[in-house]
Amino acid sequence: MSAPFSIIHRIMHVAVVIVGYRNSDDVLRCIAALEQSEYADYEVVVCENGGRAAYDELTRRAPTRLKGGQAVRIIDGGANLGFAGGVNVGLSEAAGADAWWLLNPDTEASPGAMGRLVERLSRGDCDAVGSALHWPDGRAQSYGGTWQSWLARAVGIGHDGVFRTAAEVERRLGYLCGASMMVARRFVETTGPMREDYFLYCEETEWCLRATARRMRLGSAPDAVVLHHHGTTTGDDVDRRRRSRLCAYLLERNGILLTRDRFPSHLPVVIVASLGLLVLRYAKSAAWPQLGHGLAGWLAGVMNRRGAPTWLTV
Repeated sequence: MSAPFSIIHRIMHVAVVIVGYRNSDDVLRCIAALEQSEYADYEVVVCENGGRAAYDELTRRAPTRLKGGQAVRIIDGGANLGFAGGVNVGLSEAAGADAWWLLNPDTEASPGAMGRLVERLSRGDCDAVGSALHWPDGRAQSYGGTWQSWLARAVGIGHDGVFRTAAEVERRLGYLCGASMMVARRFVETTGPMREDYFLYCEETEWCLRATARRMRLGSAPDAVVLHHHGTTTGDDVDRRRRSRLCAYLLERNGILLTRDRFPSHLPVVIVASLGLLVLRYAKSAAWPQLGHGLAGWLAGVMNRRGAPTWLTV
């Protein structure tokens, strides 16, 4: 049986970690939603990856305290550290927390979301828990997913828009979505930080796969609803014809890097299979520029190139 909410409230301090990149409007909207949280024992740490001007703007506009007294700290990343780099800054800046809630800036958490994540984590049978991400129209977007290691392919749970129970999700769950995932101290201490050499995309999948290989357990709280506007910083990754160069490149590259890191014996098959799949996906959508970007990313993965792309202006 789960512990009463009032007890959980007193024993678990949560650090909400948000990684921003020149999107202060998104960050402020995310923080405003957090301010309505029914769960009160938390702080907010924002790592701004967009340079000094973006940091100065966000510092000027963001509150230092919320109406419930929760602290809000803005950290200057000093450079574009990527998602994992920004998350790792947040973990270290709030090192005394009992749990860390990774939350995308383009999300708006429902008032009950944090408490329901804490309640699920506090049962003691999981070390990290994901929420239910919803589209702005209310449809279910994602509950996490599974990783097909022979194809280097992520298969999301919930993309059909159908509500899933925790039991249904957890039977299939292989990774949590980095847009909203809460990790306990034991998870971080056992697994280590996120891999920063991925820069963007697949880093939370690798983190979860690394964690479960070390006997960490993943849970789901589908009643912890978080609205996800999706792609406001990095571009749309759902419509293949609208994918940015960065998105198309890194999705292909990092699938191969994840294979190198977690399933090295699968690499020869994945190199061939992922090439065929990316050509089929983009050709079917007549997304010819994205096909070129994806092929460049695939080649970079084959050559084990890591970090921010050399062509990226950061």
